[in-house]
Amino acid sequence: MNNSPKGFTPHPYPYHHLLDLEIESLTNLGLGLGRDKGWVIQVPYVLPGEKIQARIYRNHKNYSSADCVFVHRTSPDRVEPVCGLFGECGGCQYQHMDYASQLKWKRKQVESSFARIGRIEFTVNRPIPSPQKYGYRSKLTPHFEKPHPSHFFKVGFLKQGTRRSLIDIDQCPIATEKINQVLPLARKTLAERRFGLKKGGTLLLRDTNGYITTDPNELVQERIGDLTFQFRAGDFFQNNPSILPELVNYVIKQSQPQKTSFLIDAYCGSGLFGISASPHFNKVIGIEISREGFHGAQANAKLNRIVNAEFILGDASSIFDAIDSTFRPCTLLVDPPRRGCDQNFLSQALSFRPEFIVYISCDPATQARDAKILVEGGYSIMEIQPFDLFPQTRHIESVMTLKKVP
Repeated sequence: MNNSPKGFTPHPYPYHHLLDLEIESLTNLGLGLGRDKGWVIQVPYVLPGEKIQARIYRNHKNYSSADCVFVHRTSPDRVEPVCGLFGECGGCQYQHMDYASQLKWKRKQVESSFARIGRIEFTVNRPIPSPQKYGYRSKLTPHFEKPHPSHFFKVGFLKQGTRRSLIDIDQCPIATEKINQVLPLARKTLAERRFGLKKGGTLLLRDTNGYITTDPNELVQERIGDLTFQFRAGDFFQNNPSILPELVNYVIKQSQPQKTSFLIDAYCGSGLFGISASPHFNKVIGIEISREGFHGAQANAKLNRIVNAEFILGDASSIFDAIDSTFRPCTLLVDPPRRGCDQNFLSQALSFRPEFIVYISCDPATQARDAKILVEGGYSIMEIQPFDLFPQTRHIESVMTLKKVP
């Protein structure tokens, strides 16, 4: 009897085929990688060096996906996950790995991306660890399903290996203690009005200095060093406050204020980096494509009495049109979204030729892709420094510093 799901491709393995597998390494998605006679098999929640029994559930063109049924040989890096839902909830990938090993593999992840995608061999610095390994996340966005009279109303995160199925959660160990205190009541309130909801959506819980809001439009404040930053609760703002001051100070240092007088802050958002760096430069120019972000940056400069920072509303690819030749020597700071920099922007940056470029990225793959263009365009990499903003997950923040080749 064939119990395989609809659309299952039965080659090279039948559905739920069992095989023993040696785990060689981890992919950039945090999946264990093993080979069976050369064929690649990816398995979540296993560690390099482990020997496991794997059960195939999907065959792709170049590899297969499997679950771990049993661990025959356990890695010494394996630890007991803090969360009882680890392995079912798709939010975390590394709770079963001790923290030192998480950092080791994240460093390898960055180096691998630069070698494989950027064709750049470079020794990446050891990641700066997060002061808090759990309880660090100051923004939580669990999803909820479209209500149905005969179904239990779930509020949670995507189940591992699925695109639509939610797993219900009432606590999240990587979220702040205050968020976890408020989450049960927020769930209860949402459930009580569920039949007034026409579709599924996302619940927001934002913790700023112990104050919790669930309103994405509410203005909140975060204190970073001696500065205060105001933003809408639903907008992007780095959500690990415990490591953020160290990240900001490093970015300022890498911007080379002792060697350059001006800073261009592209993709500036609410002005976190540009405003923080402004006391070290003669002038800062920031640009933001979002009108709300632009107004937020202006408001934050005023809030902190910063007079040498100017912000421009527009596309990051046109920033250099507003800068004259006297804006020298300068550093270009870029903090793009996950998809990386616009190719037109990179071309204009290479034509403008800033003395230094500091590139902050939440995705080493797109950073490595863009690094290849910058290196081929006449820049050399000085340093690549990861910051672990997201312990227990596969995600890593990477800061790359480049200098112009004479």
